Order: sequence, then C-alpha cells, then structure tokens
Amino acid sequence: MANPMVLPGNSSTHEEQREQQRGSDFSELSRRITEAGLLRRRPLYYTVRFGAVTLALAGGIGAFLALGDSWSQLIVAAFLALIFGQLALAAHDLAHRQVFSRRRPSEVGGLLVADLLLGMSYGWWMNKHTRHHANPNHEGKDPDVSPDILVWSQRQARKAKGLPRFIGKHQAVLFFPLLTLEGLNLSFASFKALGNASMKRPVLEGALLVVHFVVYFGALFTVLSPAKALAFVAVHQGLFGICLGSVFAPNHKGMPMIEEGMRLDFLRRQVLTSRNVRGGVLIDVFMGGLNYQIEHHLFPSMPTPALGRAQVITERYCAELDIPYHQTGLLASHREALRHLRSVGEPLRDAGD
Repeated sequence: MANPMVLPGNSSTHEEQREQQRGSDFSELSRRITEAGLLRRRPLYYTVRFGAVTLALAGGIGAFLALGDSWSQLIVAAFLALIFGQLALAAHDLAHRQVFSRRRPSEVGGLLVADLLLGMSYGWWMNKHTRHHANPNHEGKDPDVSPDILVWSQRQARKAKGLPRFIGKHQAVLFFPLLTLEGLNLSFASFKALGNASMKRPVLEGALLVVHFVVYFGALFTVLSPAKALAFVAVHQGLFGICLGSVFAPNHKGMPMIEEGMRLDFLRRQVLTSRNVRGGVLIDVFMGGLNYQIEHHLFPSMPTPALGRAQVITERYCAELDIPYHQTGLLASHREALRHLRSVGEPLRDAGD
C-alpha cells in the first residue's frame, strides 16, 4: 500500500454481488465503535484544548505589542504560524461537529475561528471538505485532487498545459516551497468564493474576512516599519502554509486513486485511500488527531481524544476482513507523498518540452 497506485475500474456483476455482501461491513465496525463509547462528546477536552490555543494566541499578540518595531518580531511570527495551524484544526473539528452536536453553535464557532481569526471562508472550505470526505482521492469528485498547479495522476499530467505543465515536471521538489503560499492561497480562494451561489452567508463571511485583514495588516504596518512588516508576513504566512501542508498532505497523497467506474463500499473507499501517521503525543498534538486519518474518515464526528482507541479497533477489524490498512511515520508519509508526486509527473518529464 505504500506505493502510489490507481485502483482500476470494475463494474462486473460479480463485483456488484460482492459489494452487496460487504454492505454490512461498516455497520459491524460502527456497532463496535458505538459500544466502546467512542462517539460521545468530550466537552472537557475541547474546553481545555481551545482554552490553551486561545491563551497562546493572546500571548503571541501580547508579545507582538510589547516588542514593537524589532526584528525579534520574526520569532513571534513563527510562533503565531504554529498557533494559526492549531486554529485551523479547531475550525476543522467545529465543521465536523466534533465539538458541538448541534449545527448552530458549530457554525458560529467555525465562522469566528475560520473567517475572523484565520482569514479563511468557513462556508467555502466546509463545502470543499465535505466533497473530499465523500469521495477521497476520486478523480473528478474529490476537489483535493483536482488538477490545478499540481497534478495528482499521470492522466492529469498528460492533459496539463501552461504553468501546471512546467511545475508538474518538478512538483516533488517544488512541493514544500509551494506550501509557503498555501495560507495566502486559501484566503484568496475564500474571497473568490464569495460570489458563488453555493455560499450561504456571503455578506457575513465577506465582512468577517475584511475585518480580519484590516486588523492584521493594520497592526503590522502600525507597529512595524514597512520592511519588518513584510518580513513578518513572509515568515508568518510561509510557515503557516507549511504547517497546513504537513498536517493535511500525509493523509491521502500517495495513496491509491479511484478511477471512474470503480465500485467500492464506504468502508473500503475510506480505508484504502487514507493513511495514518504514527508518532505519539507530539504528533497527536501537532496534527490535531488527523494522524488517525482512517478513523476520522470513517467517523468524521468522532471527538479527537477517542481516535486513538478507535484506531486499535479499526485496524483489528480490517485485519479480520483482509482489508489493507496503512500507517507509517511522519517522515515516511512525506516520502511516500513526494514519491507519488514525482511518479505522476513522469509523462511531463518524458515529453521533454
């Protein structure tokens, strides 16, 4: 499972019969997870976690104001990049209703954290992320593997033109440098999405985004000289983008891609396209539980502290059904993802133009 691959299409009658037989496989796993009490809300955990992130954010802002016009602010910029990464994970958990069971408080919290604090549209991201969860690594259905600057399959590479064609040749080498722009890219995409018909609250979200950037850039250029302010933005946004990529890229990149026509039940579709990342408490904190990506995709509303126990149950259950279950270390996961990026760019390098 470590090697990048594409799952071939198969719509035979025999496969349809097998799929019907598999229909109860996830139900059995769900029963075991429910009986273990792993879907219960964990209000104390989220109170402590969100409280710690809030205190850290306040501390970073306090340090920024205390230091004034100093190059030492670049240390604050790096610290706040890590805190922004944790805020992004908080917005993610709110979107999946891991924190609150009801829609209203989840949306209010998501709008405040994503739009106001991060400068990213909650509504746009949630729509995109929901489609990803429904069809992970499915070309044409998963927006996270849609061809853009990067290509995710050799078929996409053969069709690439212009800048994506050039970048696709060297995308494994350029991947981390490009991640430094990811935070700004999310903000740009958020403003762009405000005109989409799918946006439920474009005026509200637009106002929150404007407030975020007015305060963000206003504070920087009021407290710092122009050169220091620009350096702060470069360090803060660049490291924030790398944090995001380091959390989200190991989860699916380099795992099997699903072609149109491939028939997989829910359990296999989620397990075969996802990768878990081992690493202990530090990885759990840094990745906010998304290192248990398989379990998160199977049970998106499961609170973060329950994912570790769910991992043991799920891995054993997959072994019973002979379903490949892949997990590896953080560095190894990035090697697999980069190996995949290099592999799918091969047609562009062979073309030599």
